[in-house]
Amino acid sequence: MEGVSAELEKRISEAFCIFDHVGDKTIDVREVGTVLRFLGCAPTEKEVNDVITQTEMEDSGGEVHLTKFLPYIMHLLIDRRMEPAGPEELLAAFHVIDEENRGYLDPEYFSKLMMEEGEPFTQEEVDEMLAIAIDPLSGQINYEYYLNQLMVIFEKFSSLLILYITFMYALYYNFALFHNLKKKKKFKTKSTTEKTRFMKWQHKQISKKLDKLTSKPDNLDWKLHN
Repeated sequence: MEGVSAELEKRISEAFCIFDHVGDKTIDVREVGTVLRFLGCAPTEKEVNDVITQTEMEDSGGEVHLTKFLPYIMHLLIDRRMEPAGPEELLAAFHVIDEENRGYLDPEYFSKLMMEEGEPFTQEEVDEMLAIAIDPLSGQINYEYYLNQLMVIFEKFSSLLILYITFMYALYYNFALFHNLKKKKKFKTKSTTEKTRFMKWQHKQISKKLDKLTSKPDNLDWKLHN
């Protein structure tokens, strides 16, 4: 159990640090939902707000510190809170929506549900779903096929997603550092050592993801070149 807790603590800390642009173990409250989703959670907006309420530093101007975030999120993850629905649950939900049991849904009906019921999605988010969900031959949403597609995408590209997010934030951090130095302004980190440690950590994470991906090329259906 101690080993599991230590691994979970490490995973939460690493995810948190990716979104710590300053390097002082704090993140903006607006990043909390992103960190949770990065950890594989599927929180509602209410759950995100609850986490912010429980972890936000007093008189901080909207910041969350790792020392308060870590134990609270560990407790949530151990209790398996905010877990995304599995394929069986999603399929059951589609069956409820598909009142005539046809095995498919009309895109307009699906869009209306997504944007008007529960926690509404934006038009852009729905369009992204439909780009994968609609069968080009029938023009309908075969939801069993759609769920299979989602699982394939998740399994094959989750590592690439983590790599992409890590890399983009590394670029953001390094560009901000360069921009501030160029303007002869002190970048808001406590020391050069912290900056170096943070950048080395990011490089290590990117290298590990690249090694994992390139060591098993047969697991990917796409190629990097034609």
